[in-house]
Amino acid sequence: MSDLGKRIQELRKQIGLTQAQLAAKIEISHTQLTRYESKNIQPPADVLQRLANIFDVSIDYLVNGNKSDKVEQTLKDAELIKQFKQLDKMPEDEKKSILKVLNALIRDFNARQAYVL
Repeated sequence: MSDLGKRIQELRKQIGLTQAQLAAKIEISHTQLTRYESKNIQPPADVLQRLANIFDVSIDYLVNGNKSDKVEQTLKDAELIKQFKQLDKMPEDEKKSILKVLNALIRDFNARQAYVL
């Protein structure tokens, strides 16, 4: 697997998509996406652009692995989104409890920020 293939696979998993779902979003076949992820085949420029748009990263990051602050934030956001998707599987009372804790943490953070300023 090429570094590009690893990055595509990693980003795809971080946003919670299957190969079939991502392939549909970027309008290529599932088989072709599998080749990009698992073999040393580089997608054409138009496919790279669609992948970069879906993942909210630069083509430079996809191809070369050069991270920018935006990429770092996107990776963090993807993890957060993945965690929030888990909430859908929980009973309503547990969701409410988690939201109360989250709201309290955010409120405390905002209060500390206001104090610092």
